[in-house]
Amino acid sequence: MPACTSLRLLNRPLTAALLTGSLLLGGFLAVPAAAAGTTAVRVNQVGYLPDGPKQATVVTTAAQSLTWQLSNASGTVVASGSTVPRGADTPSGQSVQVADFSSYQGTGSGYVLAVDGSSSDPFDIRADLYDGLRSDAMAFFYHQRSGIAIDASLVGSAYARPAGHLGVSPNMGDTSVPCQSGVCDYTQDVRGGWYDAGDQGKYVVNGGISTWLVVNSFERAERAGTDAALGDSTLRVPERGNGVPDALDEARWELEFLMRMQVPEGKPYAGMAFHKIHDAAWTGIPTRPDQDAQPRELHRPSTAATLNLAATAAQCARVFRPYDSAFADRCLTAARRAWTAAQANPAMYAPDSDSTGGGAYGDSQVTDEFYWAAAELYATTGESTYRDAVTSSPWHTSASAFTPYGFGWAETAALGRLTLATVPNGLPASDLARIRSSVVSAADGYLSTMAGQGYAVPIPSDGYFWGSNSEAADNAVVMAVAGELTGAARYRAGVLETMDYLLGRNAIGQSYVTGYGEKSSHNQHHRFWAHQLDSSLPNPPAGALAGGPNSALQDPVAQEKLAGCAPAACYIDDIGSYSTNEVAINWNAPLAWLAAYAAERTSTGEQPTASCAVTYKVDNAWSDGFTATVTVKNTGTSAVGGWQLTWSYPGGQRVTSAWNATVTQSGADVVARNADWNGTLAPGATASFGVQGSLTGSNPSPTAFALNGGACG
Repeated sequence: MPACTSLRLLNRPLTAALLTGSLLLGGFLAVPAAAAGTTAVRVNQVGYLPDGPKQATVVTTAAQSLTWQLSNASGTVVASGSTVPRGADTPSGQSVQVADFSSYQGTGSGYVLAVDGSSSDPFDIRADLYDGLRSDAMAFFYHQRSGIAIDASLVGSAYARPAGHLGVSPNMGDTSVPCQSGVCDYTQDVRGGWYDAGDQGKYVVNGGISTWLVVNSFERAERAGTDAALGDSTLRVPERGNGVPDALDEARWELEFLMRMQVPEGKPYAGMAFHKIHDAAWTGIPTRPDQDAQPRELHRPSTAATLNLAATAAQCARVFRPYDSAFADRCLTAARRAWTAAQANPAMYAPDSDSTGGGAYGDSQVTDEFYWAAAELYATTGESTYRDAVTSSPWHTSASAFTPYGFGWAETAALGRLTLATVPNGLPASDLARIRSSVVSAADGYLSTMAGQGYAVPIPSDGYFWGSNSEAADNAVVMAVAGELTGAARYRAGVLETMDYLLGRNAIGQSYVTGYGEKSSHNQHHRFWAHQLDSSLPNPPAGALAGGPNSALQDPVAQEKLAGCAPAACYIDDIGSYSTNEVAINWNAPLAWLAAYAAERTSTGEQPTASCAVTYKVDNAWSDGFTATVTVKNTGTSAVGGWQLTWSYPGGQRVTSAWNATVTQSGADVVARNADWNGTLAPGATASFGVQGSLTGSNPSPTAFALNGGACG
């Protein structure tokens, strides 16, 4: 079978001309025939959390409210109410109403929501709803590993396979790969890593954002005290039981590959990273990785790839240190080398024309990658060189770091912002407040977008392009971080409604995640998971996310089957539709992040709020000065390892000295960092330190404190 050309596109909105050029029927964009027969009542086909939002969208031309009834598995009506008419929904091209049954908090399986003679697909309401998806979405990366046999005992016999690209015939292998002509005169060992998507290429820029999300998921869970769910022996990886959290074990498989892509010392462009490695021509479909006989090639280094290496390796050095300090040191050395090399070669761009045999991943705007890498290096080292690179970057104050269309492999400034907002660092308190405010403002924008749509999707009407599902998931990550920073429950609700969209509450009534929901995608574009083409091969494993609606229709199947589709309905579950139905590591990474977040449970079912309390006591005051004692208490359930407390003085007070903590001040903003001996706060433990300051006039006490970025009570 001839190879298909699998493109990789920037996360950019489609032109208005492209959208308005779609076929209009009766004032609405047409829904493709693929959606025919789907129930008019669209729900999350997996289900809902007992204490979370529970909404369904009903496709109807009725102008008046309709009655909804929720029945349990035995057919008993357990709740009822009235829908809210929404009218025309632009992205879907449908007229819709919304049924909200959030007030029902019973639990069970087999619930059905009925509206106006139509019944939804059955679904569950239970607290452990996302536990399986948390594991399966992460298992995707083990399935995608290159250079290792995939073990039947971990994945099942249908998905087991020999190691790919290790030089075992017919593979040419990745252990000694030459460069494209004119790029280099040596070979490089670049084994391992994750296959990028449905093809068998490996790309540093897409590997970078994917690795960052996997590691960031664990780092966020550590802050929340829920990291045990991603800890050792929790996932289906061969390294389980080694004393290292399994999420980090999985990320290390890619990190090792990323560091192997670094140009060796003594070679031209030493310290830079090769942009990608893949077959010389597009691999035929289906082709199991170990059966690929094509020659492999390294492609020229790029600044973007080098900065992806710097950012992810710096993150590695920070997060891996408690578990493997030697590996953390390796990561930091690689990150520093990459940063220095990128500064020396700031404009080595990967060309869009380099798309034979693999995606180009071209990107000629790399100031955002410089900002991201500097933020990670600064958060890890605290060194002034990287701080200056952060604060001098135009992205540090730009309003464009977060966009309606989400972050992505070519738009990484948001990643730097998220790190600076959540990882303790030495930026002035006013800077930190502005950064955190930008996260919250972006999340509020996504919530506003959701509120204006019948299906509550956190992307705009013109945002349905290649990989739109990852765009929605990435924006939900920002909402989750806003919830962490503020403790406001509305952001968690936004995340859960995004999961509703991915799992069936959408324009075509289909779950985009294999194995989850009554009508789930199972013919995604992939060279091994190709059952649609070869019955001896499997469908994708449970937990694989399809790319999602793409109104540009950039493959022959989509062009034939989806002509005239409304933007949110431009999807078909066909292995040939690579522009709507491919899988990719940068799409499953935010899904795994969100599944781990959604699976977290507290006694109330809501996201934990800030887990700290602070008392500020003026011990002595005189006409132009004062002393005060500050006590911070860990009110959470997990230990805090290293703390930073921030506040602002409302009366112009200035700190002149401090004891039992290192205290700095910029304007009204104060940052206090632990001493060596009081940096660990066990649950319920306190740390106290003192400050002496000067003043003119009154001496009002500060009222708002934040510990490691989270507001304190």
